Amino acid sequence: MKKQKKRKFEVLDGETIDQCLERMEKEGYTPVRRMERPVFEEIVENKEKIRKPFKQQIIFEGKLKGEK
Repeated sequence: MKKQKKRKFEVLDGETIDQCLERMEKEGYTPVRRMERPVFEEIVENKEKIRKPFKQQIIFEGKLKGEK
């Protein structure tokens, strides 16, 4: 099976950033970009739906080692 040249890796719940980077390394990828985006949850307060930040999602874009 041929590996993709670029791939995204998400830092999983209960996983540190270093552990995610180690996982990328084991699969043969080098991080080239870090992206962060907020994850919201909807809460009902006073009969109004309010979106509040719940957590921060961190995603690394990895490039296969040896690729230009």
